[in-house]
Amino acid sequence: MNAKWVTVPAALAFAASAHAAVLPKHQMENNWYKDGQDQLVKKLNLKTGLKAKNVILFVGDGMGVSTLTAARIFEGQMNDKPGEEGYLSFEKFPYTALVKTYNVDAQTPDSAGTMTAMISGLKTDAGVIGVDEDVVRGQCDTVKGNQVATAVELAEIKGLSTGVISTARITHATPAATYAKSVDRNWEDVSDIKDEMAKDKCEDIASQLVNFEKNLEKRYLGIDVDGIDFVMGGGRRHFLPKDAAANSADARSEVEGDRTDNRNLVTEWQEKYPQGTYVMDQKGFDAIDVAKASKVFGLFNESHMQYEADRKNDKAGEPSLSEMTETAVNFLKKDKDGFLLVVESGRIDHGHHAGNAYNALNDTVEFAKAVQKAVDNTNPEETLILVTADHSHVFTIAGYPKRGNPILGKVVAVGETEPTKAADGKPYTTLGYANGRGFMDLGTETDADAGYGQDIHKDGRVDLSNIDTTTPGFHQEATVPKSSETHAGEDITLHATGPGAQLVQGVVEQSDVYHIINKALGLDK
Repeated sequence: MNAKWVTVPAALAFAASAHAAVLPKHQMENNWYKDGQDQLVKKLNLKTGLKAKNVILFVGDGMGVSTLTAARIFEGQMNDKPGEEGYLSFEKFPYTALVKTYNVDAQTPDSAGTMTAMISGLKTDAGVIGVDEDVVRGQCDTVKGNQVATAVELAEIKGLSTGVISTARITHATPAATYAKSVDRNWEDVSDIKDEMAKDKCEDIASQLVNFEKNLEKRYLGIDVDGIDFVMGGGRRHFLPKDAAANSADARSEVEGDRTDNRNLVTEWQEKYPQGTYVMDQKGFDAIDVAKASKVFGLFNESHMQYEADRKNDKAGEPSLSEMTETAVNFLKKDKDGFLLVVESGRIDHGHHAGNAYNALNDTVEFAKAVQKAVDNTNPEETLILVTADHSHVFTIAGYPKRGNPILGKVVAVGETEPTKAADGKPYTTLGYANGRGFMDLGTETDADAGYGQDIHKDGRVDLSNIDTTTPGFHQEATVPKSSETHAGEDITLHATGPGAQLVQGVVEQSDVYHIINKALGLDK
């Protein structure tokens, strides 16, 4: 036996400090070893209850495990580090679980069914929100009797303050699932409902947001709620009439609004909540006085809000996700009874659909900053913070790149200085997609959606030797050509800190997220 080694008693294997064991000095002084011991001590010292005053649910739309890995490397390399050793803010949370994302009728899910599961506690079909699996998508008369209650609704009934934030249209599937009941996620405004009879029987999603208070009180007789307190996102077009006179200052289209019923829902909201604050640009956002505001409603774009990298190009200016989160938390925590806040980063998903890793990763980094803002502005002893995704994407990290190789770059193997060549003699990138629009070289273009104006690449591999793949406008190669890259079906992660976080363990159904929120806030009491 090598004299350098001794047997470590089994009793010491689980000790908080293994430094007392007789181990090689170089092993105990190794940074990886010491970091492992520090993490163990932290976990052994965790003491959390089950009841929370506040809950914040963060949803990174499309933020699968490969996105997390690539984003943490991307973030590290933005700060001149190799990247692999880092953690996104929420990856430091003490509890993590894997989440199964399938819909009742779909192996690979969509955001409507997945968010309904997280916010209502049961799985449902793809494409429908706030209803169970007994509906028929697109058939308006199947809504009645199949509506389900959401955590946001129950929090309102319990007397908590509530908020919903998204960088997507606020009527898009994920945020809409917190407040609406619809047999089609695409019925964002009345013009989207093609069946004239259905327009009278089924209320569009934007209208349901403005009428949230009235609808909830009608559904549960005898209750008195005051409506969602803080709402921010994109999607103004679904709230405005199809009339140029109703255009906002930064309208992109000649006629910004889509509504064909002549209703101006922004005006209707202001009439319902005359003491509330409506904002539509950075200046308005910056002027919000969280101490005095009674309700806040922000619509910052005609459609989705900008990608984080493209925000500086917004005509009227719009806040970042981290800015919206910080303001929402500081606004909602005025309520001594507590609050429930739902925050979605919708554009991670859109970057992936466009086949543009740069924007997907950059928005994931901003999402992590938003989570950190929530951590910094809440009491960890009374606030449960949950961070998850709704589904993943067919996004891969492949090849054998060396440590610290640019995550957006071409694969350079360990010990090499030049890009590795594939069997066809061409270099290839670490990141890629199993399907999608495929290769595009749009240079410094920061809007991933600009790729939809280009042809789908169908001609096989490209010689990337003289192409800078690290620019914002580079779109990775895809194996199967499609008009848009698709979701994937593998499990995603759930991270938790605060009271009730210890319930986040193992492999769970997506609908369990609701039950963890319910347990922490006692919503069904």
